[in-house]
Amino acid sequence: MNPHLSKLQPYPFEKLRQLFAGITPNPQYREIRLSIGEPQHATPAFIRNALSAGLGGLASYPSTLGSSELRNSIAAWLQRRYGLQGIDPETQVIPVNGSREALFAFTQTIVDASRGNTPLVVSPNPFYQIYEGAAYLAGAEPRFLNTLPGNDYAFDFAALSEAEWQRVQLFFVCSPGNPTGKVLSLDDWKQLFALADRYGFVIASDECYSEIYFDEARPPLGCLQAASLLGRGFERLVMFSSLSKRSNVPGMRSGFVAGDATTLESFLLYRTYHGSAMSPAIQAASVAAWNDEAHVVENRRQYTEKFAAVTPLLTEVLTTAMPDAGFYLWARVPCSDSDFARALLADYNVVLLPGSYLARTAQGVNPGAGYLRIALVAPLADCVEAAERIRSFIATL
Repeated sequence: MNPHLSKLQPYPFEKLRQLFAGITPNPQYREIRLSIGEPQHATPAFIRNALSAGLGGLASYPSTLGSSELRNSIAAWLQRRYGLQGIDPETQVIPVNGSREALFAFTQTIVDASRGNTPLVVSPNPFYQIYEGAAYLAGAEPRFLNTLPGNDYAFDFAALSEAEWQRVQLFFVCSPGNPTGKVLSLDDWKQLFALADRYGFVIASDECYSEIYFDEARPPLGCLQAASLLGRGFERLVMFSSLSKRSNVPGMRSGFVAGDATTLESFLLYRTYHGSAMSPAIQAASVAAWNDEAHVVENRRQYTEKFAAVTPLLTEVLTTAMPDAGFYLWARVPCSDSDFARALLADYNVVLLPGSYLARTAQGVNPGAGYLRIALVAPLADCVEAAERIRSFIATL
């Protein structure tokens, strides 16, 4: 067996299952689940129709690089969304089976564990657990930079020593952040690019929440857009995006990686052997989704409506606020986050995720401890009812 498997922690939702073992929720309430970031808005009919129309493609083996039609639709979207020019769909775009699979595979491509000292993979803390698992299984060691409300969830680059920076090979960014909703500014990117230039590491920017925001005039800044605005190329820089949240199709497992052509050439080689080509029917539906923005605007409208209704209810009883983007509220609770989640389920049948499950202790603190992640993915009425139940629960504490 791969010895690194023993380093993997249970996934947050397995920890949640164990936390809730033995609980019988109050039968007066039906369950409202706001723990998992799974979109529950309806999948647009035109995407389902495109999927059905593309079933004829099942008679052919798909290319790892994907169809030229799909790559061109992604490149065109990148140019429209971020104002980029000259994205080459042949060398700078690779379709992938969702960002989760790609983030893991990309780490295996980048990390070189033969250099001597154990390589480091840096990520925000709290974080998406794939970053940690991918690092371990590539033979690297994860390093976590706490993102805390006291400094507006910014990276504390000084937390790593010069010797540690010398060992960094890959730096994960999540913007908008999961779970904080923090969007990196142009100055944040400028600092990170300077570090990447100095130490030679690759930046992997996870931007799967980029299309859920609250002001149509102010979409979140992306890493490729930041590089362009700063007058630099995409050297050692790639972004990961997905249709799951944008288009309400998590079951399609469709996304892309874009950026540095040299890095993506190596990633394509890895994926060719990895056997992860996208189904032709999924490719056809993905083309339809990337080519349409009207359904994405409507999706944002629904999230904006939910945040407008729920946030005022919860800010009266919890320490929380509107995020920059994304569909999570990151809420500080007045006691242990796991105790709060367990008692809330028992008394009011609302399922939330303890923040400590999304983080690791680093620099002497677990930055998720005492927080809950509230995913506003359920219908508006359910989100409002859940907020009212949380208020009632807090009144009993």
